[in-house]
Amino acid sequence: MDKNPPRYNVQIYIYDLSRGMARSLSPVMLGKQLDGIWHTAIVAYGDEFFYGGEGISSCPPGGTMLGPPDSVVEMGETEVSEEIFMEYLSSLGESTYRGDRYRLFEHNCNTFTNEVAQFLTGRPIPSYITDLPSEVLSTPFGQMLRPILDSMHVAPPGGNVISGGRNV
Repeated sequence: MDKNPPRYNVQIYIYDLSRGMARSLSPVMLGKQLDGIWHTAIVAYGDEFFYGGEGISSCPPGGTMLGPPDSVVEMGETEVSEEIFMEYLSSLGESTYRGDRYRLFEHNCNTFTNEVAQFLTGRPIPSYITDLPSEVLSTPFGQMLRPILDSMHVAPPGGNVISGGRNV
């Protein structure tokens, strides 16, 4: 009998929602350089999982309207089975990551990806992604835009909602 449990590859898909515009416009608008406006998803068990205003969703890797990712970070492997992972996602979708709990700056796709990456691999996602909201909000223009941006709910089309739809 094999005593080594199966291992599953875990990746982070990173998308620049600005399609490169943040790099050119951020110095003028924010007074500091931002390389992108990041959306992230976790890829494991043959699917891409992400969080947005509709809750937790999944699709085939690269299957949202965002297309292929701008970059991929290899996070390593996990021994967590797909069944346990799906139970974990279901639990998150009914509590912490319901669609109505989405907040662009404080509780977004990147906080979800970071939490799930740590659950699966024990490793956080890159800090340049998790630090982006505080970078934007540390500028006068970011503070001015906050009320408008706080009302936004990002949910890339193309995914199937797993759980946690908007309960409003």
